Amino acid sequence: MIKPVKKIIAHVDPDLSDLIPGYLKNRQKDIKTINKALKTSDFDKIRTLGHSMRGSGGSYGFMPISKIGETIEKAARIKNPDQVKDGLAELSDFLKRVTLVYD
Repeated sequence: MIKPVKKIIAHVDPDLSDLIPGYLKNRQKDIKTINKALKTSDFDKIRTLGHSMRGSGGSYGFMPISKIGETIEKAARIKNPDQVKDGLAELSDFLKRVTLVYD
């Protein structure tokens, strides 16, 4: 029997409703970009993207994205591809399960 996926409820500011879908779509793009950067060991690019997520996540009401970004940034700083991949898996899981509630 397949287990139902547990949703993550994110309470976000309704004033950001026009921006949120694009923000989340850009995080999907970040996953692809970071995976490509891993193939070439471009840890500077990975660190920069992780740093950006770290700074922007909370601004949009997504503290988990900020924490994941911090994880990716730190992993890139020490050039640890496995930790970067763990962060990407966590980000991918979050993006699949997040449900938005505008309040």
